[in-house]
Amino acid sequence: MNQEILINITPQEARVAIVEQGVVQELYIERTLSRGLVGNIYLGRVIRVLPGMQSAFIDIGFERAAFLHIADLWQAGAKEVNVASQPIEKILQEGQTLMVQVTKDPLGSKGARLSTQISIAGRTLVYLPREPHIGISQKIESEAEREAIRSRLAEVLPADEKGGYIIRTIAEDASQAELANDVLYLRKTWATIQRQAQLSPAPPVLYQDLELAPRVLRDFVGDKTKAIQIDSRETFQTLLEFAAAFTPAVQAKLQHYTGERPLFELYDIDTEIQRALAKRVELKSGGYLIIDQTEAMTTIDVNTGGYVGVRNFDDTIFKTNLEATHAIARQLQLRNLGGIIIADFIDMENTEHREAVLNELTKSLANDRTRTSISGFSQLGLVEMTRKRTRESLAHMLCEPCPTCTGRGQVKTARTVCYDVLREILRESRQFKPREFRIIASQTVIDLFLEEESQHLAMLCDFIGKPVSLQVAAGLSQEQYDIVLL
Repeated sequence: MNQEILINITPQEARVAIVEQGVVQELYIERTLSRGLVGNIYLGRVIRVLPGMQSAFIDIGFERAAFLHIADLWQAGAKEVNVASQPIEKILQEGQTLMVQVTKDPLGSKGARLSTQISIAGRTLVYLPREPHIGISQKIESEAEREAIRSRLAEVLPADEKGGYIIRTIAEDASQAELANDVLYLRKTWATIQRQAQLSPAPPVLYQDLELAPRVLRDFVGDKTKAIQIDSRETFQTLLEFAAAFTPAVQAKLQHYTGERPLFELYDIDTEIQRALAKRVELKSGGYLIIDQTEAMTTIDVNTGGYVGVRNFDDTIFKTNLEATHAIARQLQLRNLGGIIIADFIDMENTEHREAVLNELTKSLANDRTRTSISGFSQLGLVEMTRKRTRESLAHMLCEPCPTCTGRGQVKTARTVCYDVLREILRESRQFKPREFRIIASQTVIDLFLEEESQHLAMLCDFIGKPVSLQVAAGLSQEQYDIVLL
């Protein structure tokens, strides 16, 4: 499969699109003023221990305290052991300092999630300086290949190595020299982090992961990557130097894009971003998905729409659901949706059809870089999934709650607002004795008072014995109004 990686750089942000067969599969956006924290290492200070939750709040220099659960707490000693079986109040005390790493960015009202099990990512390996364990990516399936790469790594490890490593998928074809270079780089990085932590005072952040552009070369480029196009000369030169030092095989794939049309416009990426922010996703058959993202979960509803099929109703439903599996897998990656995900496929009576849809969904998600677990169909016919959430979704990064509906996704009708106004005038007439009431509201509300609701307004004036005047305020939304006592 041919894959192209497009890197668009501006002073305010970096954007990366991964395109396969002409279709955008993944989007990554990193803004200069709001870089993600995942992977950063800090010297944190315990500000509160919560025995009831077996957790602690850690100050790492941000407005919101970060969160550390006992399951993510490891204790240094002669032998690294998980301490989740011990109560957290026996291990941590307020005011104590400890080295922590961010595993999840702050989301909504929640602070960052932390771990004391430090990991540092390289090109082919992930270094675990506090755990003497060698792990291998599950995507390297051949047992013979797993043993071979384990042996190649063992041969290049220094005799004094006390840490462990996770062998990444990209290391499957790595030479012994490449593994040795990665080990050297990771050990030097860890030594620098330790020296930084011993400084007085320690810097606010001991280690930051690579910026988005070089991280793409380290994490995303593989054998199927045909080209990497960069529209910034400065970033192109930086990536050439980075590739020369860490990923020599990638150098030939780097291209400086100098065309007149913007790179993302050429590949219609901005249009795809707009589509990825919409609730409705059209399917080629005429069916569609409705995607609703909330803080608790994401729901995906599958509908046949204008697709009528060619044989029978069951066949129409089955084909729509099959097509939806590919669209769902793509949207999860494109929008970076995480947490609990509920997919409501169109009801299928045929058990074989249900199994086929589930298998196709599993197959479609197989290439997802983010771990996803599928629980199968529930008793209500819903497919329940969980997808690891480490950074903000595309919508949370690019959008904010609507100031009119404040995130509800709907607003009160003009008639409802009219009745709210009438009730409020009635309440205020019992407390105050003004000469006149004036309603200041949007054009739609005032028009309704002048037309269909004019009789109700007149009845209120008679009842309270005061005149009520109307005034349009162009800056008010349909739900906003003010009642002035004159």
